[in-house]
Amino acid sequence: ETRTAEAVTCDLSELSPCLAAITSSKPPSSTCCSKLTEQKPCFCQYLRNPTMKQFVDTPKAKRIATTCSVEYPQC
Repeated sequence: ETRTAEAVTCDLSELSPCLAAITSSKPPSSTCCSKLTEQKPCFCQYLRNPTMKQFVDTPKAKRIATTCSVEYPQC
């Protein structure tokens, strides 16, 4: 069975459920993890944007991705 990738709207605000995990030591919520998975196709676009990169290219962001079992991209 083949699955077609759904069109993803790349919008960093979609990751707002992860804000608590980024700004504190709280573990990411299940909503955060599902949004990370949904936004994964956008990660490289975020990393190429200097404004967004400061939020996604951090040790905490990488830890959250690991906790959510979302592979951090090699762009």
